[in-house]
Amino acid sequence: MKFGNRRIIGQQRAKQQVERILHSERVSHAYLISGANGVGKTAFALAMAEVINGVDHLTELGTHKSSKKSSWFTHPDIHVFIPKPTSAKIEDVRERLELLSKDPYEIVSFAQRPSINNDNATKNLQAFYPIDYFRDEIRPIAKLRPNEGERVVIILTQVETMRKETANAFLKLLEEPSDRLMFILTTESYESLLPTITSRCQHIPLATLKLSEVEEGLIHIDGVSPDDAAYLARVSGGNYASTRFFDIDRLKQTRDEIVDYLRLSYSQDATKLSKLSQDWQSSNNIEGLISVTNLLETYIRDIMIFRETGNEKLVTNIDQLDSIKKFVSSLQNAKLEEMITHLDDCRPMLRQNVSPKLIFVVLALRFSALMRGQNPFIADTEKWKHLPAFVD
Repeated sequence: MKFGNRRIIGQQRAKQQVERILHSERVSHAYLISGANGVGKTAFALAMAEVINGVDHLTELGTHKSSKKSSWFTHPDIHVFIPKPTSAKIEDVRERLELLSKDPYEIVSFAQRPSINNDNATKNLQAFYPIDYFRDEIRPIAKLRPNEGERVVIILTQVETMRKETANAFLKLLEEPSDRLMFILTTESYESLLPTITSRCQHIPLATLKLSEVEEGLIHIDGVSPDDAAYLARVSGGNYASTRFFDIDRLKQTRDEIVDYLRLSYSQDATKLSKLSQDWQSSNNIEGLISVTNLLETYIRDIMIFRETGNEKLVTNIDQLDSIKKFVSSLQNAKLEEMITHLDDCRPMLRQNVSPKLIFVVLALRFSALMRGQNPFIADTEKWKHLPAFVD
């Protein structure tokens, strides 16, 4: 048996860790899978739950198969929970789990995908584990005995979103588990979890996906052409889950807008900068806005690499080579690394629902100075002064 060999992208070290656990027959009652957004934490957790209960689906079990069920979704002893907004009903969660049953890398988070019927929906939803969700839906499952599998497996994704009272109530389950109950938790923020929770789980860290792994998945699983897959992998930031849903034509259009954004940042064209930033805000959800920052970073890195090496083969946006050469010629003293640092600071703000338009306008103002080899006119400690300066 090779764990996750049918569907899990990359993660060879984590796969080997699970195989060692299974061969040792010293299976714990709780595992915590951590990793960056889009690397496959949920898919990994689903595969692990299937292996525990002998489901031959995401992993080719061979003689280890013991269940007739087709996947985790139809198995009575595997239960999956995701954070939900207070307005969402259990039926809404179930609808998203049905999508996940067809594709373990499907984006089902309410926060990342407010509407499953409209991928362009931009309304952001705060999703978490409220205490009543835990008491009414999760805790009763923990009291069940296995129906047909080895264990009752409860998967909780994004456990960093647990409210304090929920985390404390959940801790009691971790402290006194039944002998045939297993928790598989996932998180993007291992450090933010209560030590009392992490100490009671075996940790399985997932690595950032390599570009070659993202590219291979796009080609062999998602049917993307090799040329498009190579480009998408380079702008993915290691996020396979989101990248596979990118519209390549839309992506290239956005990349053209990014070239305009850098030019407008340099010239400080207030009217056009404001309009472009508003257009990005209006036409993208959070993940779309994050992809804009990824494309912007990739383009800036191309300028940096070509300025240092002059090697065209190292350029990701090779079809934009002429514009990259012009930027290099004009930006000999530009502080490109600092531009990327400022860009990195923007991503958490986008996820925290700060106005995208204001973020991109302020970023442009800082870029204007950095592109000239100067320090931003307004210090990091007084970023709030950007907008008054922009208006004046």
